[in-house]
Amino acid sequence: MKTRYKAIMVAALLATGACKKDSEFLDVPPKQVIPTETLFSDPVLVLSALANLYSRQLDFSSLDDGWATFVDFSEAFPSENGSSFFVQRNGWGYGEWGNWDYTYIRELNLFIQRASASTKLSDADKSRFLAEARFLRANFYFELVKRMGGVPLVTEASEEIQDPLTLQKPRAKESEVYDFIISEAEAIKNVLPTNADEKGRATKGAALAMETRAALYAGSIAKYGTTTPQVTLPGNEVGIPNTLANGYYTKALAAAQQIISGSAGAYALYQGQTDLSENFAAIFYDKSTKNKESIFIEDFKIGTQKKHSFTVNDQPYSSREEGSDAGRLNPSLNLVEAFEKLDNTYAPLATTDGSGNPIYYTDQKDIFAGRDARLAGTVITPGSTFKAQPLDIWAGYQLADGSVFSSNDASILRALPGTTASVQVIGNDGPANSKELRTQTGFYIRKYLDPSTGSGRRGTGSDVPFIRYRYAEVLLNACEAAFELGNNGLALTYINQVRSRAGLTTPLTELSFDRIVHERRVELVFEGHTLYDMKRWRLAHIVWDGTQMTVADLKSNIGSAKKRNTQPYGLWPYKYYNPGNTNNGKWLFKEVRPSLVTGANTFRLGNYYSQISNDILSANPKLVKQPNQ
Repeated sequence: MKTRYKAIMVAALLATGACKKDSEFLDVPPKQVIPTETLFSDPVLVLSALANLYSRQLDFSSLDDGWATFVDFSEAFPSENGSSFFVQRNGWGYGEWGNWDYTYIRELNLFIQRASASTKLSDADKSRFLAEARFLRANFYFELVKRMGGVPLVTEASEEIQDPLTLQKPRAKESEVYDFIISEAEAIKNVLPTNADEKGRATKGAALAMETRAALYAGSIAKYGTTTPQVTLPGNEVGIPNTLANGYYTKALAAAQQIISGSAGAYALYQGQTDLSENFAAIFYDKSTKNKESIFIEDFKIGTQKKHSFTVNDQPYSSREEGSDAGRLNPSLNLVEAFEKLDNTYAPLATTDGSGNPIYYTDQKDIFAGRDARLAGTVITPGSTFKAQPLDIWAGYQLADGSVFSSNDASILRALPGTTASVQVIGNDGPANSKELRTQTGFYIRKYLDPSTGSGRRGTGSDVPFIRYRYAEVLLNACEAAFELGNNGLALTYINQVRSRAGLTTPLTELSFDRIVHERRVELVFEGHTLYDMKRWRLAHIVWDGTQMTVADLKSNIGSAKKRNTQPYGLWPYKYYNPGNTNNGKWLFKEVRPSLVTGANTFRLGNYYSQISNDILSANPKLVKQPNQ
């Protein structure tokens, strides 16, 4: 009996063109089973099946109840007791991040075969549907190769073979999988629409964005893989020959330049807000047509099943809209201090003077003044507001003798020394050790939080999209590729565009590998890049080396690509209590490692490529094991 497709309601796709308007697609009729011959005779039904395939794309991070995927790697702390294992373990398993979903690949291949054979679809509809399916297949292979290295390249499906694990094909070389992704992008780019307002379906811009990222990854592995010869296989199923590096960098630059030139659509850095920090935050929540930065997204819509709870889970505690859900994702001081000063220099936040004495601030915000605007667009810092609600972040009073006067909850009032009236002695938003749903680092996440009313309610949720590809990354890809090819002047033009948008208006005149690593970190953090950037540069085992950190480690070597980042720290504000002293009532800050942080991230060489499970190896004896197996 022939396999049947399900036409289901999917909100991950914003369809345009011959079938449905953007505003209508998220109201696709409820699920039903439709015979194959009927499905591939009607473009509306084909689009429904294609929507199913779009909805199953693989992402490393997710807004759809996936806040915890943003926590790892010491860029944030999980303020939820059930997730404290993130900061208590010392390493990752060899099977972590792995995927081998050939069932999905089979369905993509069947879709391509059946759409190709259809005689009822118009040529225009057929061409676009096929190009979209090929894009999804190539993008999924990209996700596989990032995790697994070379995998079997399967581009055809049999009606009779229902279990893809029974296909006994050997692993392709890692380079061959990247070559397939790049060649597919080139083959379909001119078939797909050139439309910067199309975000949820594949476009020429999306294909080229995939190509430039994939080629950059391949070039990096070829160049920097020489530093980890233990992470290779003799047949190059894992590892790419160094001689191929420049060829990949050339392709990465060329693909990026097609987007930058406008030939793929009118993409541009978002400039919709006058406040530069809010402008950066708005990249992720502004769904209007003036946002030309996002290229390919996973979309959501309020009132459908396709909505998410990222804001519910991660909103500041004092501005939560209902219940107790809040504050789970707390950015680390490690990350906050990576945002440089406006004079293009790196410096830790000034908590003490040259003699080690506390520095007192009149306003909490003063310690963060003069920094990269992306800081406040990525992280909610003490002294900030969200949804017009001032945040209440402070850890207690510091007394003149250096001791701390506090409690573990703002509802517990105490009388300060020498007084009789009970007062609040800690912020309603924290920080306090082990106090879940409040900040335990002194910070809340800002990126991807939805400022609209109701987004923090469980029953409403948010429709802020998850951006898979955006224009700023394309500029940084072009910068890195040009740099690796020795064209520093061209590379500087690209990186300075991204930095200028963030208020860093003094252009860089020199470029280094460290600068490129730093720039991607502060621009793209919490977007699913951290792990794979560190892997492709072969820095992961250096940055996450399993060594516990000190405050001196935290404050030194900021801007170095090899800076240790094994434990998330926090910055706790205190009110100074010393009546009669000129500093009474002012703020001082302390670097703090939350008490639950007992582990230190340890990335082993075997983590560069995820382990292939035994059931997969048993089903296919032609597969070569990973270097760590």
